[in-house]
Amino acid sequence: MSQYNSLEHAASSYLRSAMHQPVKWHEWSSEAFALAAQEDKPVLLDIGAVWCHWCHVMDRESYEDASLAQVINEHFIAVKVDRDERPDVDNRYQAAVQAISGQGGWPLTAVLTPDGKPFFGGTYFPRDDRYGRPGFERVLRTLANVWQTKRGDALETAEGVLAAIEHGESFSGRSSSLSLELADKLVASALNQFDPRHGGFGAQPKFPHPAAIDLLIDVAARTGNEAAKQAATVTLKKMAAGGIYDHLGGGFHRYSVDERWVVPHFEKMLYDNAELLKNYVHAFQTFVDPEFAHVAKDMMRWMDEWLTDRERGGFYASQDADVSLDDDGDYFTWTQEEAAAVLTENELAVTGLYFDIGEMGDMHHNPKKNVLHVKYTTEAVAQKLSRSVEDVREDLESARKKLYAARLERTTPFVDKTVYTSWNALGVSAYLEAARVLQLEAPRSFALKTLDRILQDGWKKETGLAHVIAYSDQKQARQRVAAVLDDCAFLIHACVDAWQATGELRYYNAAIEIGDVMVERFYDATGGGFFDTETPKGEVLGALSAHRKPLQDTPTPAGNPAAAAALLRLEALSERKDFREKAEDTLEHFGGVVEHFGLYAGTYGLALERLLLPAVQVVIIGEDDHARQLTAMAIARYAVNKSVITLRQDQVTRENLPPVLAETLPALPQLQKQASFGVVCRGNACQPPTSDGEELLKELSGI
Repeated sequence: MSQYNSLEHAASSYLRSAMHQPVKWHEWSSEAFALAAQEDKPVLLDIGAVWCHWCHVMDRESYEDASLAQVINEHFIAVKVDRDERPDVDNRYQAAVQAISGQGGWPLTAVLTPDGKPFFGGTYFPRDDRYGRPGFERVLRTLANVWQTKRGDALETAEGVLAAIEHGESFSGRSSSLSLELADKLVASALNQFDPRHGGFGAQPKFPHPAAIDLLIDVAARTGNEAAKQAATVTLKKMAAGGIYDHLGGGFHRYSVDERWVVPHFEKMLYDNAELLKNYVHAFQTFVDPEFAHVAKDMMRWMDEWLTDRERGGFYASQDADVSLDDDGDYFTWTQEEAAAVLTENELAVTGLYFDIGEMGDMHHNPKKNVLHVKYTTEAVAQKLSRSVEDVREDLESARKKLYAARLERTTPFVDKTVYTSWNALGVSAYLEAARVLQLEAPRSFALKTLDRILQDGWKKETGLAHVIAYSDQKQARQRVAAVLDDCAFLIHACVDAWQATGELRYYNAAIEIGDVMVERFYDATGGGFFDTETPKGEVLGALSAHRKPLQDTPTPAGNPAAAAALLRLEALSERKDFREKAEDTLEHFGGVVEHFGLYAGTYGLALERLLLPAVQVVIIGEDDHARQLTAMAIARYAVNKSVITLRQDQVTRENLPPVLAETLPALPQLQKQASFGVVCRGNACQPPTSDGEELLKELSGI
């Protein structure tokens, strides 16, 4: 008999980490719910993630406790879910727990009827009464008693909660009068929450809001809105200086527990870093501040080193915050003594001021531990130490390298090497944008390698798209997890980005095919908008029967506006009016309610701009230095409605171009001259070709 529970057969790293627990865990499956019905027991549902600190705390305190496991095994059928692997399950039960308790998050703890309807929910529960929370054993015994003695009440609650799940993001707020004024309202909402002192939005805890920041950058560049520029640039600079940024390894942690961005939750996520990478690239592209380019390159340094499969392509999912449950970001933090052990006296003096390393630090569990964050500029440090700025910078750079080398000697937090389609698509798009704006070949090559792997291993026109390309310990996923809306929408964007970067028509064709499948499987032809999952066939488990249409950025881009934007990009190249009609209908579906989501509707604001502003396509033809100069001029200033496409002369044929460009480009007489040039098209009208960079800039002014 195995010493493990059934999770030893799971593919997910998070689920496998619980296979040694005495709880008789099951994966989310029809067999688990059938067993609950057969034994007339409620289901205990635990949803978490491998990177989630409090999930591991609850595992150790409760699920590894033999006496508590006995209570669970006697009275419940226990089901454990990886929220990264099954976002469809997580989204619905998050909505349920929020309806029940007013809060959500991970670990998510819910008790369900044998058919999967929730009648109780919460997040973290301590093993015994503590922190003003009831102990988990007391909660479980009470709920077991409710199931036996007050089942009618439990069933009544469950029906009401299921209705709340559907209502949560199936808003009926149609508006047929879409205008840029609505985007302006979303910008105003973000500006109203902007913290001018520390950057970011609202008070603690502070999360990055990448889509909202992109919306601010776009509006600032297009309209000259100084407040939008200030909010975006101050936020990006304060975040990059804060402890939410890893000043040794690069990359951003998930969020900050304080308003000054000093103490983060230390896990690092692919999706956060991909979307923030776009922010810093767009900020550099628009405001030409070298600090933004430096941060972008440093982020990719971390992603290249820790979060990528260099051999096969693919971005890994996340890096944990902790090595064990006894620490809280200890891998990333420093006592003054730890820093002194690897630095010279001068280096310690510089870093002590610059990174605010003192005898007393920032962490509750160990007050001597310091989170590295920039307190003073190098100029201020030089003045305080009566040294030259050059000397201070030299010592600071030397100290960074020594501290990072010393950190690498520590046990490294776990990296989940699962390759998810949606998050990888975000990474592909971010790397392609960074490669173009920063004129780097390596990110471009890796992005294309990754996209090729996703299309090869995860996409088949007949069966559709897979959500998981490979699990942490596998070359390819053993089991197929069906795609959700995000997978399709984000991958369309990545394919269009790849076509623009390469001129290879196969990426455009893949985007069109995935667009057709996304509409076929996710679009609500009756009510408008997109469901987050395919219409289920056959048996539907639990809350998966609830229909949801995601509008809110969470923090990944919301599925509906991301899908609408993807269709608009396809229509601009294909002239497929059906794509535009569905995109417009989707945005109208939420037009009456979206302004109430403000900061959390950045993706909607960007999609609305794509709909209402004329699509501008800048085609640069040639591959010499002059073509590269024209490309650099074309990409200057971020604009959501602007696409820059680079083609070789031999690619400009009717057979190798999307329909819109196939009608115009091959007939240009300039192609006969073999010289590089650019063409600016708005809608179906193109300006005369030019090889003059200043003329190109003039044609692009005012977009």
